[in-house]
Amino acid sequence: MNYRTHFCGTLSQADEGINITLAGWVDVRRDLGGLIFIELRDHTGKVQLVSDPQVNPEVHKTFENLRPEYVVQVKGKIRTRPDGTENRDLRSGAVELCPEEVDILNTSKPLPLPIEDFEQTDESFKLKHRFLDLRREEMQKRIRARNSITCAIRDFLAKEDFLEIETPILTRSTPEGARDYLVPSRVQSGKFFALPQSPQLFKQLLMASGFEKYYQIARCFRDEDLRADRQPEFTQVDIEMSFAEVDSVISVAEGLLKCAFESVDKSISFPIPRISHKEAISKYGSDKPDLRFGLELIDFSELMSNSGFESFAKVVKAGGIVKGICVPKTADWSRKEFDDLRNLTISEYGAKGLAWISYREGDDELGTSPISKFFSADELKLIKELAGAKAGSTVFFIADKDELVHDVLGRLRLHLGHKLNLINEALDKLVWVIDWPLLEKDPESGEIHFANHPFTSVNPADEHLLSVEPEMARALAYDIVYNGVELGGGSIRNHTEASQRKALSLLGMTDEEMDDQFGFLLQALSMGAPPHGGIALGLDRLVMMLTGANSLRQVIAFPKVQSASCLLTAAPSEVNDKQLEELSLKVKHSSKTK
Repeated sequence: MNYRTHFCGTLSQADEGINITLAGWVDVRRDLGGLIFIELRDHTGKVQLVSDPQVNPEVHKTFENLRPEYVVQVKGKIRTRPDGTENRDLRSGAVELCPEEVDILNTSKPLPLPIEDFEQTDESFKLKHRFLDLRREEMQKRIRARNSITCAIRDFLAKEDFLEIETPILTRSTPEGARDYLVPSRVQSGKFFALPQSPQLFKQLLMASGFEKYYQIARCFRDEDLRADRQPEFTQVDIEMSFAEVDSVISVAEGLLKCAFESVDKSISFPIPRISHKEAISKYGSDKPDLRFGLELIDFSELMSNSGFESFAKVVKAGGIVKGICVPKTADWSRKEFDDLRNLTISEYGAKGLAWISYREGDDELGTSPISKFFSADELKLIKELAGAKAGSTVFFIADKDELVHDVLGRLRLHLGHKLNLINEALDKLVWVIDWPLLEKDPESGEIHFANHPFTSVNPADEHLLSVEPEMARALAYDIVYNGVELGGGSIRNHTEASQRKALSLLGMTDEEMDDQFGFLLQALSMGAPPHGGIALGLDRLVMMLTGANSLRQVIAFPKVQSASCLLTAAPSEVNDKQLEELSLKVKHSSKTK
């Protein structure tokens, strides 16, 4: 049985007079007391069907019984719609079909909500009825765009001689940062598999195996707290290359991104600019800077170290910094608006305070501020000059340890960029953040950990620092940032056993612990592994950005909510005692306290 010869959204006046067969859903039904009009929908669009009781009473009788979301097949001839009745909102709006035959393939119960109303309803309701939500044109376009992007990526990598190789989903638990999802083994009681947080170790093993160019559209799993741009199971474009340097990995990634952008009719200039991690933090207060607007951070530390404002001077002399941003369109704010901004930086960003100087139209060029009295006229002139402040702007200051100052100002910069409409939403700005620190110190515990992961190679120019100032050493690591969102990152790896053991020792691991957790990798590196490196790009995030979606849930067919549960299938769920017994498990229920 041939259900269709054509698709609804592809029909035009060129098809007039042709006998065709269509199949799809009843989108809209209008009974005008004589004629009945149906808009038939499939994945390509809609077309109008017309039933006239004088022409075909049997078809008309069937039309009288049709309701929204019934699945039907119709046969007939296409004709041009009468002048003045065309629907310019439909691609097939110049034509219509008067069916000669109608077959109801399936009926539909009354929907909990009309399909067109799903966009405005609560997200939990949409996810509980996801199969209906996915019928919406907007969702269809996003999922199809995801397919186009994925196909473009695969085509590009195939042309570059990359091999798509699958790696295990059931593997062993290794310390990679986030919590593992564990899977109990039935045949080996008391032992567990882990779902992969990434294919990191396996793709390095593939390099040691002689597969010089690997990629995978890889499913990954992390048991972590969720937010709009995070899911417990996600998809990444995973790439690894032998005999690779930073430039060669970046070149492949840029070619891939170019194809991905073009697949959804977007263009971007290449090569993508690069900035160091240190510069990104210093200028924008973030390792994923949004470059669609200015508001670069200004360093006032030297000026403030000997200023008359003792609070700022003390911070600098104690090893801290004073930085600020010069923000337009704020000088005429009310006192409440300034107070609200200060409260935001204190209560949400963790600052101890926020100071400012405003430069109103017609005011003294030295500015107006609660802190002006602590500065001399010469100091106020230098502040304005250093900030490049113009009439109508305000300079906001934060003084504290450099990590906190950069974090607070980075978040404040983004907040004000959105609040004041300073961000050009029409722009697409990508940037590589390179020269990442190899190691970071946890501000609370003081423990050293890898900024990326322990398989990242140190920059050869900084290798000597590992034994004296390890926190100052740079990694051969790179992130790609798109409009302030990290799309992915990668690094050149440790490709010798000695370099990998040295890296793991920085975490305080003994040789025995290394062999226990990473023995298979260390063995592979000891037997002729080539230099290699790669990158992983978040496919979900890339699709989210390229389609203008607000969250990952809008570009994943069946996503999880913030509690890591699926509202459609009610997963996770309890299992019966027999299943637990087979796994030698017993559930211990604990009372949750608020």
